Amino acid sequence: MQTLLGKHWHHLPAAEVVRLLDSNVERGLDRFEAERRSKHFGSNRLTPRQRKSALMRFLAQFNNPLLYILIAAALVTAVLKSVVDGAVIFGVVLINALIGYLQEARAERAIEALTQAMSTEAIVLRAGEQRRIPAEELVPGDMVLLAAGDKIPADLRLLRVRDLQLAEAALTGESVPVLKHHEDDLPEELMLAERRNMAYAATFVTAGQGLGVVVATGDNTEIGRISRLISEASSLETPLTRNIAAFSKLLLYAILALAALTFLISVGLYRHPPVEAMLAAITLAVGAIPEGLPAALTITLAIGVARMARRQAIIRKLPAVESLGSVTVICSDKTGTLTQNQMTVQQALGALERCGGGRACYTFSGLGYDPQGKVQVQDQAVSLADDAALREVLTAGALCNDAGLVLEDGRWNANGDPTEAALLVSARKAGLDLAALAAAHPRVDVIPFDSQNQYMGTLHTFPEGQRLYVKGGVEAVLQRCVQAMDAAGQPAPLDADAIHTAVDEMAARGLRVLAFARRDLPAEQTQVREGDAQGLTFLGLQGMMDPPRLETAEAVRKCQQAGIRVKMITGDHALTARAIAHQIGMIPSPQAEVLTGEQLARLSDEELIEAAVRTDVFARVSPEQKLRLVEALQARGNVVAMTGDGVNDAPALKQADIGVAMGITGTEVAKEAAEMVLTDDNFATIQAAVEEGRGIFDNLTKIIAWVLPTNLGLGLIILLATFLNVPLPVLPIQVLWINMTIGGVLGLVLALEPKEPDILLRKPRDPRASILNPVLLGRVVIVGLLVMAGAFGLYEWQILREAPLAEARTVAINAVAWIMIFYLFNCRSLTQSMFAIGVFSNRWVWIGVGAMVVLQAAFTYLPVMNHLFDTAPISALAWAEILAVSLLAYGGVELEKALRRRGR
Repeated sequence: MQTLLGKHWHHLPAAEVVRLLDSNVERGLDRFEAERRSKHFGSNRLTPRQRKSALMRFLAQFNNPLLYILIAAALVTAVLKSVVDGAVIFGVVLINALIGYLQEARAERAIEALTQAMSTEAIVLRAGEQRRIPAEELVPGDMVLLAAGDKIPADLRLLRVRDLQLAEAALTGESVPVLKHHEDDLPEELMLAERRNMAYAATFVTAGQGLGVVVATGDNTEIGRISRLISEASSLETPLTRNIAAFSKLLLYAILALAALTFLISVGLYRHPPVEAMLAAITLAVGAIPEGLPAALTITLAIGVARMARRQAIIRKLPAVESLGSVTVICSDKTGTLTQNQMTVQQALGALERCGGGRACYTFSGLGYDPQGKVQVQDQAVSLADDAALREVLTAGALCNDAGLVLEDGRWNANGDPTEAALLVSARKAGLDLAALAAAHPRVDVIPFDSQNQYMGTLHTFPEGQRLYVKGGVEAVLQRCVQAMDAAGQPAPLDADAIHTAVDEMAARGLRVLAFARRDLPAEQTQVREGDAQGLTFLGLQGMMDPPRLETAEAVRKCQQAGIRVKMITGDHALTARAIAHQIGMIPSPQAEVLTGEQLARLSDEELIEAAVRTDVFARVSPEQKLRLVEALQARGNVVAMTGDGVNDAPALKQADIGVAMGITGTEVAKEAAEMVLTDDNFATIQAAVEEGRGIFDNLTKIIAWVLPTNLGLGLIILLATFLNVPLPVLPIQVLWINMTIGGVLGLVLALEPKEPDILLRKPRDPRASILNPVLLGRVVIVGLLVMAGAFGLYEWQILREAPLAEARTVAINAVAWIMIFYLFNCRSLTQSMFAIGVFSNRWVWIGVGAMVVLQAAFTYLPVMNHLFDTAPISALAWAEILAVSLLAYGGVELEKALRRRGR
């Protein structure tokens, strides 16, 4: 039987399925056969994937060149200063590794969430008796009975159904419950969402009853296949981690090369003792290592996490903060992200002569299930007294209805079928009192909705007799009608062509259209028969859809303005997807190209890449195709953000550079696979997060551009002193002081820099570009040379004035500190002056500068600091010289920025 598990069960006749599985529709499996199959196929649960041990995952966090440098700094500090100081630096390494480990451990829970998604119970036929058993005990061939509220426990081929509807959004993206049947003539090559005679594990029964035979369990189910896709999807590095890795390797090689050069010059050229030469080389290495940089980057990302949380975006993995700023393509699901995820009646048709020959002239204001709104014609409110047919359309929708509306925590929700809930809302918007209507016209009998007849009917009591209301598909209702109703409530000729014209126009807008009719029956009739749904009076139409969120169009426009392509990838129908995409400005024309999953399946990899880049709307796609589309976009160098809420979205969420899950409607599987969770399920929040991400990367770049000249300048000072064979202008312990205070106090204030106004007008950053572009690299070199020239020059000037060596070194180290303080103001914007962005727009800069002034004063004048760091008090003249050199360096950088602005 193992070979049967890959068959196209939806294509086979029901009798053949039962035969192949060696089961019995009336009796199911006997106990001994079920036990035998359980031993053969195993439990109906997902097999836990093999993962690295916790220790190996933790040790892997240290595999980073920047951490190598930091560990080296810790060892050098422990040797040259104290074990405590070395432990502090190593503590930074440990914290970084711990954060990475915890984030990775959380991401691994996606598979566990999938396992929980399948945990349920099932009612089965065993030896002719109904039994409730844990879903884990199901085996292929088991007969499972389904009822409203059940979770589907395994993949089933449906054998009998009665008005069975399943909510499959988590698996297929279908926005409304799907009506199931047990027909045998389905094509073999059919998308999962179209397999109406199948029920899949982890979906839900919203209405009706059914009987199905288990065709797949555990890893062989559709959800098991998605589990494999999740585990196989690559966990890609972010642009930041790629840049930092490349930058760290370059920095590592440069520091080692300069230290080696210093040692060779000292020993080979000047014949200094090896120990003395090694001290100079170590001093250079300590000076060049940016000890505070990893901590500054981590804290900057953490600040970004807090900022995004305030804008309804919860970041689960720190590097995702920066990734958002590099996004070039956003692939968004439709239902609940771009739309309200609440079916809403948008248009209605009452009397034909009032609507210009069949045009759907009535519109409804308001969104979602909130009953606030009104009925309008050309933006003018209308009364139901103006159109008796419209009143009857809304009354029919309210009475021929099994749904309800509930107010929970200030939010209106549907209790039952979303389509029927939308009909209740449209009736309330028109002023109908649902409770009074139901009390005045109680339901007497019902014709349940049937997949074959495609309509539902309910019989109600009226003063003049009994009245049958019918609602359903347009063709099903229209063929039972013999006349229409006019605005005055009188019989009128039935114009089928006009009705079809109205239906076509509504469908072209992506609306799902229902038709309504009625028939008066004798007062004594208390039961409704199938034949009573004939000779009906046509009342009108209601067209509904899951409408776009109000803020979505503006968010899409801002993304496009920022150079970000927005694409819709949904499991919903192509017509609906195209209509929504056009409404929100994603595509320029309602005739724009939409590719379906069926069309994508016929494309080669190269053709798929071209299609992924060219097309903006994809409908009826499978989980594998979502994954392939993300990979195709990444193949062209795009940084891809992918949104989703269902189990079917999880593989693509994990593969994307940044996966974005929905916090309200999202499954736990989707949330665990994602890097970011939207607490409001709103696409506009993604746009806000992109803005924050760009600001954060801007600040990260500013921090790096500010930190590196300190280390470069200190390294060059040591190298120059070695080359000129003069005493070192700065000692290793003094270098550690400046590195830790500069990085610890001033570096972090740039992380709090407000976003620059033009942040969303810039094009996305090339993810392949270096974290330091040629302009910034040139600036780092220039400022590093200025630090070297200023500090070394002032040091030599003090020596020429016969100042003590300790005093000359104190002047040199203060020169480094003050040049960097002034350079901090340069770095508040990499292109503008601080006067353009606001001198006091970041108060933390001034607080940091104040703290640094106090620290340097203590470093210079406190006796205990003089003793610990071998410093000495300096004169007012020396301070004037330090400030003059620092101001000159500041002016030089501002002049360079001004020349570049003029050049552009």
